[in-house]
Amino acid sequence: MAVKHTARSTPVAATNATRAQARARNSQLRARFPARPAEQDWPATSGTLDQTVQRLTGPPFLPKSHTTRVGRRRGVTQLLGWLSSFPGQTWQQRWLASGAEAHPGAAWAQLPLSWLRERDEAGTSVPEYLSTGLLMLICGDVIRPGLAWMLTRTHRYLASTMAETRDPDGFARLRELAAAGPAGALRDARIAETRIATLLACKGGTIEQVTVGDCVELVDMQRRVHARGGQKKVDFYLRLHALGIFPADAPPSIRAFGLAGGQLSIEELVDRYRLHCVPVRAVIVDYLRERQPSLDYASLDAISRTLAGLFWSEVEALSPGIDTLRLPPQVAEAWKEKLRTKTHTVVDTNGARVQVTSARLNAKEELLRVRAFYLDIAQWAIEEPARWGPWAVPCPIRDAEIGRAKERKHRKSRMDQRTRERLPLLPTLVRSTNERRLAAAQRLRAAADTPAGNLVPGTNETLRRAVMLTAKVTGRIIWAEEVDTKRRRNLTYEEDEAFWAFAAIEVLRLTGIRGEELLELTHHSITEYRLPSTGELVPLLQIAPSKTDTERLLLVGPELADVLSAIVSRLRGPDGAIPLIYAYDVRERVWNAPMPLLFQRNIGSEHRAITPTALRKLLLNALAVTGLTDTTGQPITFSPHDFRRLFVTDAIMSGLPPHIAQIICGHANIQTTLGYKAIYPAEAIEAHRAFMARRRSARPGEEYRTPTDEEWDAFLAHFEKRKVSIGTCARAYATPCVHEHACVRCALLRVDPAQRPRLEEIRDNLHARITEAEHKGWLGEVEGLKVSLAGTEDKLAQVQDTLTRQGSTVDLGLPTFTDLAGRTTPPQ
Repeated sequence: MAVKHTARSTPVAATNATRAQARARNSQLRARFPARPAEQDWPATSGTLDQTVQRLTGPPFLPKSHTTRVGRRRGVTQLLGWLSSFPGQTWQQRWLASGAEAHPGAAWAQLPLSWLRERDEAGTSVPEYLSTGLLMLICGDVIRPGLAWMLTRTHRYLASTMAETRDPDGFARLRELAAAGPAGALRDARIAETRIATLLACKGGTIEQVTVGDCVELVDMQRRVHARGGQKKVDFYLRLHALGIFPADAPPSIRAFGLAGGQLSIEELVDRYRLHCVPVRAVIVDYLRERQPSLDYASLDAISRTLAGLFWSEVEALSPGIDTLRLPPQVAEAWKEKLRTKTHTVVDTNGARVQVTSARLNAKEELLRVRAFYLDIAQWAIEEPARWGPWAVPCPIRDAEIGRAKERKHRKSRMDQRTRERLPLLPTLVRSTNERRLAAAQRLRAAADTPAGNLVPGTNETLRRAVMLTAKVTGRIIWAEEVDTKRRRNLTYEEDEAFWAFAAIEVLRLTGIRGEELLELTHHSITEYRLPSTGELVPLLQIAPSKTDTERLLLVGPELADVLSAIVSRLRGPDGAIPLIYAYDVRERVWNAPMPLLFQRNIGSEHRAITPTALRKLLLNALAVTGLTDTTGQPITFSPHDFRRLFVTDAIMSGLPPHIAQIICGHANIQTTLGYKAIYPAEAIEAHRAFMARRRSARPGEEYRTPTDEEWDAFLAHFEKRKVSIGTCARAYATPCVHEHACVRCALLRVDPAQRPRLEEIRDNLHARITEAEHKGWLGEVEGLKVSLAGTEDKLAQVQDTLTRQGSTVDLGLPTFTDLAGRTTPPQ
């Protein structure tokens, strides 16, 4: 059967399919929470000019300042007069017909000014009056501008005016919420109020009537018009959610409306690869559904990638139209050969993107999943023949192809070398991380007490407190600039990053927990146990079920207690509680219930869980400061799992029994724990010595008696008698010479290179004796002489090889035993 290579589902195509599915699920989420539609007619926009002016110039639109009252009346009157010149039944229709929203920012005011000039009324109006009049029309719900246009303008008085005229109670609740938050966040609260006021301006109603879809529409529009604000773009949603105005099933964060679409169904997992054979697709879907109850989502995703992506989509590319799991031998071999390699894109030195093919390290693991697929179906066919029987076929993967003994040894060797390389560097990393944390905290305190423009004490006159020309930066963020380079540095961020890097490294190295377990630690994880005998309190750290679904308790030592105490003290709010946050599980793709996570950071005004990516970034930045390198001179890296291996290795080397280390690490098998522990050469030597000691203790004692003087003399005499004229005999102790002292014939002779002239003399003499014997007819002696000559030639060749090796040897300057013996220990 000819194997054809056709277009197949590439990783990029699968990724695009995943994104398309995420967008589809995101659309479903948005459909559940739609935005309020734009209305064209409502009571406030249908009034006459006189009615509208009268309403907007009376309470609650009547300010205390006489100047403000005059400006508002003049602006409202002139703006309504201008809008009256456009067709429409309502003020909203006239506003849209005016085309003002086609002019972003303050440019719209030129339209009514031009109209007033034509009527010789421009002298009594200025842009400030028109802006004030527009503010009254918006807050009075006479017109509702579009979101895009509103986001191009500054709204200094929008929130305060809305609070006075539209929804005093709603904005009062917002301010109470802001007052209960962290100190220094008032400016963020004002920005959030402006965002909410913008929604009221464009959608109408009060704060209680704002919907989830309104917030999503606002954030989408902010991205579209590139409105600045960073995290402050979504802070308003968190405040509205905290007010309790959204439905109970509303997402806790507006980030849920991004591409993080949650868990895909089994059909969606398989359809990422666009399989052509419908029956086989159905079998894979049914197989995954059968296994789903015993798997977490990450494992289910991995198996679907293997069966649908790496297996069947590749088989369909090799054999288009195939509709059976019974693969032809050629197709099966071609697929397995293709599986052993993978192609990925890299950027070369010229910046060009090139395709690189490399060996797939986990190829046998992928084969195991496919083999399990075939064998499971065969087993299930016995129990349900009608359902699985038609698909029970021989597995194309032989048992010999999945043997992983050698791969396990290689992986063990790589991991042991990685551990041996990093364990000596751990104290340096810990010390450097702690010093970095303390230095960043001291620098931040010094800068906070330094007036703007002055040098920061304790920085060797290298930093100066930055002078902020605008009010963009709140008191919570301390900026400084380098004196030489003028580069600005966010000292608040530097201190925050240094602290969390220190906290992560300390907890990882002192507990040996997994990275995901670290990020799932909560305030409730810190517990205690009172000894019934003495009443002493023992602090414990409860590790939530992770990989093995088994929770465990770890004893908290003094060092770990200090770190946990620092974390809790840092996170506690004014009420003494750690904030409850919603965290997105990147493996399970679900939003967890609010929990007081220990590893959380402030992003703007939002408390967010530290993600696995952020954790790796913290470690990389901490290592960059140390300057540590590996054996090749490249900057060394630590992964969160490295600390787990270092913990096990150090604990067992310190005397902790392996089965106790197994319980601490939460391993189901002790062999896994022993696999984490790196083996050192010194340990192998000590283990061999201990083995020899045990062997000797088990053997008869007479075998280890002290030799007599006669036996010792005979032993020494053996070595003395091994010395011959051209070298040394290497025969064993108490054995006779098997060649009757014909040394040149003996393979046990170790020739002394210094005796080469004597060997050459023996060779020449043998040539002369052979010639004499042949001349005189002593043929019986000729054969023996030739054997001796061949042995002599062989010994000369050995001497030549020895001299050649000695001539090419590089002298490393290693001390001799005499040098070592002659050393003396310097006085202390």
